[in-house]
Amino acid sequence: MRSDEPADEPDDWELLFAWFDGDSRASERLGARYYGLLMRFFLNKTRNPEDAADLVSETLLACVASKGRVTRSGAFRSYLFAIAMNKLRTYYRKQVKRRRELDDFAELCVADAHPRSPPSLLARAEETRLLVKALRQLSLAQQMVVELSYFEGLRGREIAELLGVPESTVRTHLERGRKRLVKITRELAENPALAESTISGLSTWVEDIRQNIGLTPDS
Repeated sequence: MRSDEPADEPDDWELLFAWFDGDSRASERLGARYYGLLMRFFLNKTRNPEDAADLVSETLLACVASKGRVTRSGAFRSYLFAIAMNKLRTYYRKQVKRRRELDDFAELCVADAHPRSPPSLLARAEETRLLVKALRQLSLAQQMVVELSYFEGLRGREIAELLGVPESTVRTHLERGRKRLVKITRELAENPALAESTISGLSTWVEDIRQNIGLTPDS
């Protein structure tokens, strides 16, 4: 059970096995718990939001397809992320090349931002687009650990468990990824002021991401 769940709530494994037994309510509850995390994971690594949503659905359905081979050992999030990684690899193999569509992701990040004056909203949109573009210039390994750290607030050990890699590898990717993110942001910015405001406002941008891409489709 995750630390943010009430004590009387069934844990993730219990919901999955209830789903195995045909409990549709259990599938809805499990999907609601992980939709935001999966969507944030896939969205900046795919061509558009529709592809990301498809991968979220494929990942959750693959959990059920594994019935008979699943045990309750280990953390459910690690099990889920292993499936998500496989789905992402399959997605990439289907692409002739990794075409990146910046606007879909950037616009989604700012579309439902809290009301602000038009100049302020425009500035936020510029910062968001710049940071998304910079993130996509990282290696996939760096991008994953940086986003899991920033978007999900996970520590090195937790990221290592999710990705199935040594914690030392995560720390290396995270350190290098953060430094490279700052460097690329400054290189891509149209002017120094935009670069610095993007970097200094990172925590606010991340919170916008969590708010706008943290809900299930029916929310």
